This record gives sequence, C-alpha cells and structure tokens, in this order.
Amino acid sequence: MRSALPRVKVIVPCYRYAGLLEGCVGSVLGQEGVDVRVLVIDDCSPDDTPEVAARLCARDERVQSGRHGVNVGMIPTLNEGLEWAEDSDYTVVLSADDLLVPDCLRRAVAVMGAHPEVGMVYGRSLYAYEGRPLPTTYGRWRGTDVWSGYDWVRARCRSGYNCISSPEVVTRTTVQRAVGGYDPACYHTSDLQLWLRVAAVADVAYIRGVGQAIYRIQPDGMLRSADTPIVDLSERRLAFDSFFAGGGAQLRDAQRLHEMACRSLARQALWQASRAIDRGRASGPDALPVEELTAFALDVYPRSRRLAEWRGLRLRRAIGEGRSRWFLPFVATGSAHRAKTHALKLRWKLKGI
Repeated sequence: MRSALPRVKVIVPCYRYAGLLEGCVGSVLGQEGVDVRVLVIDDCSPDDTPEVAARLCARDERVQSGRHGVNVGMIPTLNEGLEWAEDSDYTVVLSADDLLVPDCLRRAVAVMGAHPEVGMVYGRSLYAYEGRPLPTTYGRWRGTDVWSGYDWVRARCRSGYNCISSPEVVTRTTVQRAVGGYDPACYHTSDLQLWLRVAAVADVAYIRGVGQAIYRIQPDGMLRSADTPIVDLSERRLAFDSFFAGGGAQLRDAQRLHEMACRSLARQALWQASRAIDRGRASGPDALPVEELTAFALDVYPRSRRLAEWRGLRLRRAIGEGRSRWFLPFVATGSAHRAKTHALKLRWKLKGI
C-alpha cells in the first residue's frame, strides 16, 4: 500500500560514477518525512555501475535500476526517468555524483504543501571540488521566498544567467507533466530552459539559510564542457530563444522580456571582449575570441552599438591592447563591475535569484 507520506521520486542518471553512486543513493534514502523512491538509470557505463546498482536494489526495495544497451546521452536518459516518475507527488533529478542534504526533501515538500501555486522549490547548492573534502552542511532554515513565475522569469532575463545548479530542485510532478521534459536541442542549458517553462505556468520558491544539495564540480562535467565564452553565451541564448518561441510567448510582455535577455547576453559578450583587450588577450596563443564576441553581441542584440559596453570596447581598441587597462576611467569601470558581480553573488547566495 502507498505510504501516507508525500511520495518523491528521485531519478539518478549514472555514467561512469560507480564510485559515487552509493553515496548519492544513500543521501536520498536517508531523507525523512517523505516516501522516497529511486530509479538509477545506467547509461551503458563502462565501469562497475551495474554491480553497484544491483547491490543497492537488493539492499533496499525503494531502489530500482535500469541499464541502456548503448549510451544514449544525458537528456534522453533524464526524459526516460521523468516518465517513470509521473505517478509521484514530487520529482527530483539527481546526478549520480551529487548528494542531497539531510531534510532537504522535507523542507521542499512542506513549502509546496503550504503553497499549492508553487511548481518548483530550490535552495542553495554547496559545491564540492575534486580533491577536497565534501562541504559541511551548516545554517538553518530562515524562511522561504515565493516569487510569481513571471517575476522569476524576468529576473533570469535581466541577468542572462541560470541561478540553479540542478540537484537542489524539487518540482511538483503535475507541473512537470504539464511542461514536458528536457529539450534535446538545448544540450548545455536544457535545465535552464526547463526551469523557465516551469516558471511560465507556476510560481517558484526558494529556501533561505540552509543548503539543499551538494553539487560536485567535475573537470569533465557539462558545466566545464562549455569551455569557451562563445559556447556558453550561445547555449544560454538558445535556451532563451527556445523558451520564448514556445511557452514563454504566452507571458505578458514576452517580446520585451526576450529583448531584455538578449541585451544582457550582448553586454556580457562585449564586456568579455573588453577585458580580453585590457589583459592583452586579444591576440596570441591564449587569445579570447574578441571578434566572435563582438559579432555575437550584434547578432543577439542588433542595437548593441548603443550600449555603453560597445563604446568602451571601441575606445579600448583605439588605446591599444594591454595599455587600456591603465586608462583611469577603465580602472574605475572594472572596479565597479567587480563590485556589482560580488553583490550579485551575495544576492544569489542569500535570495537565490
């Protein structure tokens, strides 16, 4: 018989993480206040993942596993898991190298129980780096911020960035079914595109004061695979373009929001090009693609020539590569940009947005 507790189904895609899989699944099974079920999907790993998964299934009936005969990739694997989770109350996607923090599911479920209009809850992710000990969980639940989906989308368009790592997210399964799965066209930013679609139909909540998950920074992970600024900017653009071509088109002021996102990306591209000139990295073996960044800005936001960043880039080119960094107005704008970046990081840490 089904438990009276809210059921949370956790999808664990695994590829070559046999050594970390047991810890990942253990962090789920140890959650209290919820009825958890786990599906490990082995995407044809060449390591001992099948043996580890079989051991976990034999040890706890709440764990199931499946294995692909050939490697199909992350997004088809995730969408397969979402289909399995359709009869749950809430859904979590947790990579096999990540961990849930104790009581994170109880907190997220409590928020969505109190706020039926919320379709997605997230909190802060703690980052684990290779070769270092796992971060220690600390803090306490200091409250919850609930934003309308529109306001959350607008904040993403204003920044141009994704503020979510992924394992800290719990979605309401009815909302997940309504918006569909991950878009394979947005390989590096399929998660951002999905969160935007969720926010287009439901509100979003953030748990303040305590971490909700541990996210491992892997040298070969998807976060690191977008290793050039053009790839990163282009993939984020693709997520916003895809969103506003679909469900996002129904939002009020959709065109203005889309333009806001494009302007943010253009400004970031021009700023990266400017810093490359300041640091003497516009040419040479380790050069950044200044011309590509400039072309990207014009393509994503045709009015880029009106931006302050465009004027700054043009003046830097006139002064000369490497010399522009000593131009006093640019020293001031660089300091202001760093201060703004730190302020945004602090806001993200405290408010999640």
